[in-house]
Amino acid sequence: MLYGRYEHNIDAKGRIFVPAKLREKLGESFIAAAVMDHCVSLYSMEEWDKLQQGLAQMPMTKARKLQRYLSANAADVQVDAQGRILLPKHLLAYAGLEKEALVVGAGNRAEIWKPSAYEEDIGSMTSEEVEAEFMELGF
Repeated sequence: MLYGRYEHNIDAKGRIFVPAKLREKLGESFIAAAVMDHCVSLYSMEEWDKLQQGLAQMPMTKARKLQRYLSANAADVQVDAQGRILLPKHLLAYAGLEKEALVVGAGNRAEIWKPSAYEEDIGSMTSEEVEAEFMELGF
């Protein structure tokens, strides 16, 4: 499982540092993709394959557009010697990423967020709402 919260900058070339704790689980090469919530999702090759296999088991009428979208909005990324990955321009634009970024662990993936978008999405949850969600899930 991937977890934690890390603040990093994106350089002029579109590179961002991926923390060592996340790289340990993602590997040296993984997938960056526009999947949901206007953030960039980072999947290990194993988790990406699971996602693809799940789509392959869906009826083609439901899965084909989603498969096209995912394929067009995903990229292989490799970690450089400084622990950074290069994000394609279309993924930076999708997430509204410019200079500052928030890298968070999100269970089976990591996510790269524009900090203000993350706060708008998650920061609005009260502790009572979080507790209610956990209770609804049976925890």
